[in-house]
Amino acid sequence: MPQNLGKWMFFIVSSYLAFNVVSSSKNPLTRKTYIIQMDKHAKPEYFSNHFDWYSSKVQSVLSTPENETNESDNEERIIYSYQTAFHGVAAKLSEEEAERLEEEDGVLAIFPETIYQLHTTRSPMFLGLEPEDSTSVWSETIADHDVIVGVLDTGIWPESASFNDTGMTPVPAHWKGICETGRAFQKHHCNRKIVGARVFYKGYEAATGKINEQNEYKSPRDQDGHGTHTAATVAGSPVHGANLLGYAYGTARGMAPGARIAAYKVCWAGGCFSSDILSAVDRAVADGVNVISISLGGGVSSYYRDSLSIAAFGAMEMGVFVSCSAGNGGPDPASLTNVSPWVTTVGASTMDRDFPGTVNLGTGRTLKGVSLYKGRRTLLTNKQYPLVYMGDNSSSPSPSSLCLEGTLNPHTVAGKIVICDRGISPRVQKGQVAKDAGAVGMILSNTEANGEELVADCHLLPAVAIGEKEGKLIKHYALTARNATGTLAFLGTKVGTRPSPVVAAFSSRGPNLLSLEILKPDVIAPGVNIIAAWTGDTGPSSLPTDRRRVKFNILSGTSMSCPHVSGIAALLKARHPEWSPAAIKSALMTTAYVHDNTQKPLRDASQDVPSSPYDHGAGHINPMKALDPGLIYDIDAQGYFEFLCTQRLSPTQLKVFGKYANRKCQKSLASPADLNYPAISAVFPDNTSISIVTLGRTVTNVGPPVSTYHAVVSRFKGATVKVEPKTLHFTTKNQRLSYKIIFTTKSRQMMPEFGGLVWKDGVRKVRSPIVLTWLSPI
Repeated sequence: MPQNLGKWMFFIVSSYLAFNVVSSSKNPLTRKTYIIQMDKHAKPEYFSNHFDWYSSKVQSVLSTPENETNESDNEERIIYSYQTAFHGVAAKLSEEEAERLEEEDGVLAIFPETIYQLHTTRSPMFLGLEPEDSTSVWSETIADHDVIVGVLDTGIWPESASFNDTGMTPVPAHWKGICETGRAFQKHHCNRKIVGARVFYKGYEAATGKINEQNEYKSPRDQDGHGTHTAATVAGSPVHGANLLGYAYGTARGMAPGARIAAYKVCWAGGCFSSDILSAVDRAVADGVNVISISLGGGVSSYYRDSLSIAAFGAMEMGVFVSCSAGNGGPDPASLTNVSPWVTTVGASTMDRDFPGTVNLGTGRTLKGVSLYKGRRTLLTNKQYPLVYMGDNSSSPSPSSLCLEGTLNPHTVAGKIVICDRGISPRVQKGQVAKDAGAVGMILSNTEANGEELVADCHLLPAVAIGEKEGKLIKHYALTARNATGTLAFLGTKVGTRPSPVVAAFSSRGPNLLSLEILKPDVIAPGVNIIAAWTGDTGPSSLPTDRRRVKFNILSGTSMSCPHVSGIAALLKARHPEWSPAAIKSALMTTAYVHDNTQKPLRDASQDVPSSPYDHGAGHINPMKALDPGLIYDIDAQGYFEFLCTQRLSPTQLKVFGKYANRKCQKSLASPADLNYPAISAVFPDNTSISIVTLGRTVTNVGPPVSTYHAVVSRFKGATVKVEPKTLHFTTKNQRLSYKIIFTTKSRQMMPEFGGLVWKDGVRKVRSPIVLTWLSPI
């Protein structure tokens, strides 16, 4: 990332937050919301609490129409009470009333309600993709190349405004896909945005029996919401005023809003079956997609036993870019899925937007958390409620402390705020369990596995999620204090969080145990608290009891980060239609950044320590830089096949990858680490007599025809590093030059070492992460 990232982030935030103050006349019947800041210390002694005093101040200036009473009017006027970081109230007042109130003793200031209109729902802006900038990638006509993204997921909700095709050109003639019909899905549900929709269920039905068409759409229609969300993140059309119950208000748009979407429904209520997935990938390639986005995965046992890996190899052979989610198994090491080198594996990161909530303890201490709760928001801010925790002081959660179904005694938790440990069951389900038991609110506490990472949820009762450290504090308070009490407050949307991005704790980690020589994940992208389109059939919590219906929802997971990369890949394909899948991946990896908006190394949310390439891969994607990477590390299908030839696979096992092109091993790679991958991973064998590892790479010049690059490489404790040659002189476009990087052991290290190699031409920086691993002698 550029060294002036802090200034850049400030410019983005300050430039695209629009402050629109709505004026009104002095008609006493015309009201708008004002925020009244009060001098907390000016409260007269005869008021028992600040809220009563604030209320009396508001009451004293009201202009009461003949058909209203002061008492009922006052109840409607005050909509929030602020008691912690800010002191005062928000109230609906006429302009005359506000002017009178401003003259009252104890009133510090009055602020008219301000509408913050973000030009995006954050991730495109956070990634530097600003559509109003005439020099940006958005100004390019993506339809010139008619890029089509195939989304393998739970289907699509075609009525969403995110799939509006207004202004789009006709469906390209080369598109061979169709719009399958079925329950609640007809031909007209496809358009110039949704160019195709198919369903794949035969494998699922074979394993589970016939789909109950009364309970589930046996059609491309999305009942779950996941597929609609990912499709909109990839290529959703701009939708102004998008929000989730008022949170994250702005204009929602996908990464590539001019691209087309083809929906392939492969997941059903009982799961996603590999035979259906394989068929979908196969069909998508035949239909003519350019990019395939797959936000799902399974266990990794070997390349040749992973049908998705095999299908993705075939797609790559046909020039289709495939991106997959890394999985949500973090922070456990080696928890990755979708690790094949021909797939772009995407981990998850945070953005600079939060949805803050607070827990205000009876001791006067305030703990910060997050929440997307929207309901009777003042219910828990004006009164202290008893706190209850069903666990003990041990570090091991119990079924009741986890608030699992049937474990909370209503006699114990009714009328109280219950503290629930995160884990085992879905976060929103814990809130449902607490609500069913009569709790008035919930505090969701992270455990050691989640650390300080905060994920916001649209709970069915007032609830705030807090980190592990503050969770321990509040649980200790609830267990030891005779009358432990607390309140919850919900503070809306906050932009400009620092530090960001941060690697999400849930994001699956390396190393890639199938091949240590292939670093995974490849990159990270926004995957925490992402807003996008939603199904009309399911509430925002996805719980059966949730009767709310929303047009947009906020979700977290590598399922959300994957479509960000898929959409950026579509942009790159539109700008560079001649680029191979490997070239696109290389551009994303070598331009990724490894420092946050405070200019410090990216951090790991699970431990609040600097993250490593096992966590963030090559780094966080930087789309604008990826458009002009300077150099790329290209790999063709035979190159990937040569990598497989180094994996000790039998001829039969290799055939699953090489049968279509009748590929044979040419033994062009000395080791798997010699694959022309953008990341460099050197593995010193357990044979201690081998102290030198030499790897080769070839770069292709996609920048200025005449250019010179100089190598800069990290220093390592355990090895010396030498690059030959240190300088690469290019004289033509698309010229290929090779170099060697030689690692010589100084002292064998017990743990891997991390660093990087950067080729610089004075303008561009082409960075490859480096991992050095010493295998233990037997």
